[in-house]
Amino acid sequence: MNLNKAMILGNLTRDPESKTTPSGQTVTTFGIATNRFYTDQQKQRQQKVEFHNIVAWGRLGEICAQYLKRGQLAFIEGRIETRTWDAPDGTKKFRTEIIAENMQMGPKTGGAPSAGGYASPSRSSAEEDIPIVEDEIEVKDIPF
Repeated sequence: MNLNKAMILGNLTRDPESKTTPSGQTVTTFGIATNRFYTDQQKQRQQKVEFHNIVAWGRLGEICAQYLKRGQLAFIEGRIETRTWDAPDGTKKFRTEIIAENMQMGPKTGGAPSAGGYASPSRSSAEEDIPIVEDEIEVKDIPF
């Protein structure tokens, strides 16, 4: 049995762009940034950011285009696909994408995103605060 499942929680790096195929189907693309915190060998705290290309088709694509904005927190479930094509200069190009199958929006924000849109958006006091775990987890601490 095989499994191709991606689940990411991050901030949109750009507003969704929606197009319609010649057959009339909606396709929406956008980017999400996820980050990871770790401590390097010199005991310095580091952050690594990964950028993901997201593609949403049909009604899900329409919903993403309508409700998602740059800087907003979103949870995406889907599968990973890599497209290949030949560029006009004769080179072979590759692009790895997450094809969205489910999307959940994060909490509503009260203002503009901070730090270039990649940090967690600010929240009003009336909204639920999502805890951010920034400690490293060691294998010996996992209870199973």
